[in-house]
Amino acid sequence: MSSQKLIFITGVSSGFGRALAQEALSAGHRVVGTVRTPEAKRSFETLDPARAFGRLLDVTDVEAIGSVVADVEAHIGAVDVLVNNAGYGHEGVMEESSLDAMRRQFDVNIFGPVAIMKAVLPFMRARRRGHILNITSMGGFITMPGIAYYCGSKFALEGISEAVGKEVESFGIAVTAVAPGSFRTDWAGRSMIRATRAISDYDALFDPIRQAREAKSGAQLGDPIKAARAMLAAIDSDHPPAHLLLGSDALTLVRNKLTALAAELDTWEAVTRSTDG
Repeated sequence: MSSQKLIFITGVSSGFGRALAQEALSAGHRVVGTVRTPEAKRSFETLDPARAFGRLLDVTDVEAIGSVVADVEAHIGAVDVLVNNAGYGHEGVMEESSLDAMRRQFDVNIFGPVAIMKAVLPFMRARRRGHILNITSMGGFITMPGIAYYCGSKFALEGISEAVGKEVESFGIAVTAVAPGSFRTDWAGRSMIRATRAISDYDALFDPIRQAREAKSGAQLGDPIKAARAMLAAIDSDHPPAHLLLGSDALTLVRNKLTALAAELDTWEAVTRSTDG
């Protein structure tokens, strides 16, 4: 560890957020963790009563975010690292999934992280230092049937992260989009919202995908503790990456996507160029 940092992590009740908080505390950092219930706050703070600080916050309550961040800055210390981890997955064929479900997915996975970045950045910019990690997904690079809303939100967060990183680089602030593959978290279990099936035309395509995802939940390849250690390595780096994939499955699938995209660009190059002038 290069130095003790104050790390602000959203969603530390379980999954990546909990694993990262535990590993960060073990490494000597102080951690502010957001949760949604008093019970979860107490559970988090028992990890290290001296260095774990729980805060009640629903990331969709954008009106509350500014005061929470200001309180942390005033009473705990300067936020060195923001980790936008809170999020969930919506599973459902697009035609079967309501627009309200899409709005909720984007409220949590996009508007929440952006609102927290907007609250933290003035402090980081004034200090001319800081690091933001946005937890996206390999689903922000590759797509699969049945998670269109989720992929859309993660593609958006990848793009926002990359653009904001270019906007704040001259202020000494880095932005890293962390894209995990399949890990043993609650993402595919209790944390996933599943749309009701309604259109039989999609049965042959989607039913096996849903069944396989449910069966695999809890037995995925990725280890959340190892993911947390990888994120801490990025946090401790003097030159953190703009994009960090986690998991060999993510690496394979994203590389395959880029190879297929390059081939398609080559195939259609003449048509692409025909639109100039």
